[in-house]
Amino acid sequence: MTAGSIAVLDIGKTLSKLTLWEVNGALVERRTRRNPQVFHDGWAVLDTAGIEAWLANTLRDFARLSEVVAIIPVGHGAAAALVRDGALVVPPLDYEQTLPRGDYDRQRDDFGFTGSPLLPGGLNVGAQLHALEAKDGSLFAGATILPWAQYWSWRLSGIAASEVSSLGCHTDLWNPARNAPSALAVRRGWAARLAPIRHAGDVLGPIAAQWAERTGLSPKVRIYCGLHDSNAALLAARGFAEIADREATVLSTGTWFVAMRSPAADSARPSLSPARDCLINVDVNSRPIPSARWMGGREAEVLLRIDTRDADLAADGCAVLEALPRLLREDLSLLPSFAPGSGPYADRSGRWCNAEPLDPVLRRAAVQLYLALVTDVSLGLIGTRERLLIEGRFAGSELFVRALASLRPDLTIYTASAHNDVSYGARRLLMPDLLPPSALAIVQPLEQDISAYRDEWRRAVSRAGFGA
Repeated sequence: MTAGSIAVLDIGKTLSKLTLWEVNGALVERRTRRNPQVFHDGWAVLDTAGIEAWLANTLRDFARLSEVVAIIPVGHGAAAALVRDGALVVPPLDYEQTLPRGDYDRQRDDFGFTGSPLLPGGLNVGAQLHALEAKDGSLFAGATILPWAQYWSWRLSGIAASEVSSLGCHTDLWNPARNAPSALAVRRGWAARLAPIRHAGDVLGPIAAQWAERTGLSPKVRIYCGLHDSNAALLAARGFAEIADREATVLSTGTWFVAMRSPAADSARPSLSPARDCLINVDVNSRPIPSARWMGGREAEVLLRIDTRDADLAADGCAVLEALPRLLREDLSLLPSFAPGSGPYADRSGRWCNAEPLDPVLRRAAVQLYLALVTDVSLGLIGTRERLLIEGRFAGSELFVRALASLRPDLTIYTASAHNDVSYGARRLLMPDLLPPSALAIVQPLEQDISAYRDEWRRAVSRAGFGA
């Protein structure tokens, strides 16, 4: 690819992003949109109509800025769409709602076969399909099931596809060892309704004529199949010489903190605990990836009463670091969890130990240290060793990343740019030799020794019955 610009569409749970890149890697433009919760027929659903209108308007603007030659969709892994006769049957469900499960939990395949833990709400896509089918089985008649990223590639091209990284992420629909749909998906008839499997880097076709007319884009724009967002971050990490194909873990930070470990060839597969939100993801080449997750960004929002999508997490970094000695003296800490149903302490209700600080800087310091402590536990659960790359919104949170470096002196810890890693990973599908947008930075540990604080926190967690 030698000319033109590439658009990356990244549809997350809380934020939609569209970025435009020159082939050489230079950023042309970046636009974002908050995703509101909307409702349809009694369900909380994803705002497909609002996202589509925003996407069309933004692509129209991008067409005036540069010659767009390709669009790559990226999406989170907890949504699926039913389409029929060129139209959406029902908007994808919002995973943050209580769904009628009936006997679904009994029907699920064992964790050992799918790598999907039993998750609350609609975090297992199979639970969403079960709820829809229980309410109105006719929705599935003649319908095709599309993962979230591939819904957008279908919408833009008219070509339906499925993709392994989107199916192999806690959906209950995929068996990583067999590289095929799960027994549950086969039994329920969902496997037969999945769109044909394509590689994330496949071109599905040119942009649909109505979209070319709607946006002013060339009818020759190529629409790629697309991939799961955390896998895009993993692809981005592998573009750095320090990570490449070595033993390494990538920690993607946003609403979710997702740690994905690429083990060395001679590494034993870790024994994962589904009860502690460990899982197997599948990369774009169908390789199983031991992973752990928790809603670190959501917990930070709850505790700090801010919207981390807009907040400058690097702001007041010096003041937050200067507050650390006082925090350690006063032993201010938090016990998990403030986002029930996710993470290594999914069944626990969080609280402040001692007193909740009124000083906002001290509170911020305590929260960042708490994020590091829980992340450290998640990394241990997947056997992280040698290297860790932190990317996403919290990579610029200095106390968080430096505390993690102090907690894990056995690791070389790097940070990457907070905004562009998913886009870089998606573009590597087209151009595997594309150079990274910026160099990695090595994280230095804190000047203060926090080992005693960590040990007391772990004892407090254990006393409260939280497990190790």
